[in-house]
Amino acid sequence: MAKRRKRKKVLPRVAVAAAVVVAVLVWWFVQAHPVLSAVIAGAGLTAGAVVLVLRLRGRRAEAVRQAELDRAVESTDGMSGSDFEQWTARLLRRSGCVDVEVVGGAGDAGADVVAVAPDGGRVVVQCKRYAPTNKVGSEAVQRFSGTARYYHRADHPLIVTTSTFTGPARDVAARVGITLVDRRRLAEWARGGAAPILVDTA
Repeated sequence: MAKRRKRKKVLPRVAVAAAVVVAVLVWWFVQAHPVLSAVIAGAGLTAGAVVLVLRLRGRRAEAVRQAELDRAVESTDGMSGSDFEQWTARLLRRSGCVDVEVVGGAGDAGADVVAVAPDGGRVVVQCKRYAPTNKVGSEAVQRFSGTARYYHRADHPLIVTTSTFTGPARDVAARVGITLVDRRRLAEWARGGAAPILVDTA
């Protein structure tokens, strides 16, 4: 059986040839029109600088707009659960936490956001984006208490919700040392108050 001939890669050769032709034409133009070439180059650099400045301004404006939204707990009302986790992560960063990471998802064992507090302690947060009428019960607190310290090695375990907690949930949290952040505390924190991890461990 006759061997099939390998097809030569023509495209790379064409590209190289085209690049050489363009380079030669550019060199010829610069040699023939040095002043015009300088003007064109200057205009290109100026245009590039203008585009860069506009992009930076756009990003800065977006950051300012996002920061304003983050200061209002009402902005969480239309969020998904994952959006709320990102929002909570931004609050932690603003409060001086570092190594903030959103880890929520399948198999997260109750941890949605982890971080390192200003005191060096490990922060583990469970986020519950609930409707105001849907309170967080004691079972949720008990489940989180079973993994927060022993599985995630949390020094500062928090449950953050856009709703409130039931009385039994608060009792369990007080016994096992979990900080609960309801909508009222969350609103204070978002407006620029101290992070609950700093207040409750002071």
